[in-house]
Amino acid sequence: MPDNNYKILIVDDDDVIRETYAQIFEQKKAEVISAKDGVEGLDLATKEMPDVILTGIIMPRMDGFQLIKALRENVQTSKIPIAILSHLGREEDRKKAEELGIINFIVQGSVTPNELVDRIKSLTLAGGSFKLSFDPYAWDAPRLAKTLEGKSLNCPNCQEKMIMEMTIKKEGHGFDGILKCPKCDYST
Repeated sequence: MPDNNYKILIVDDDDVIRETYAQIFEQKKAEVISAKDGVEGLDLATKEMPDVILTGIIMPRMDGFQLIKALRENVQTSKIPIAILSHLGREEDRKKAEELGIINFIVQGSVTPNELVDRIKSLTLAGGSFKLSFDPYAWDAPRLAKTLEGKSLNCPNCQEKMIMEMTIKKEGHGFDGILKCPKCDYST
């Protein structure tokens, strides 16, 4: 595996989708392993121990939700970050994903390939950054808001609640942080 990068398992029964994203991740220096369905994905996850998993939902033999449940029940794979790449973007699928603890529910076509890579990489320690939400009324949040352009912790462009993105410093000790809009990518 290349230095300072990560191993991703892509699980999808659509050969074009799987191979396209495999090429994109490889271009970004990730080590890629792939599986055609949940059964194969579960087997590879336990053997290869990827840093992150990107899975589709509708697949033969074992769908993405069954795969996630099986991964969470296995002590060895229970902490691997998982993102779902949904072809349909159905609200009931999003809710089911949330019930399984998956917050990265990505509808295919709603983000660029580079944005998808960034979101997946941020799930790993190799990504070097963490996105955090915070209570705008707790601790020093109101005082921080007074220093911002709109005098609130909402994005001045779209009014979405801002998040804090923390990036590991190159030296490996400490973090740098920026306030960022998760919707329109505005940052301050």
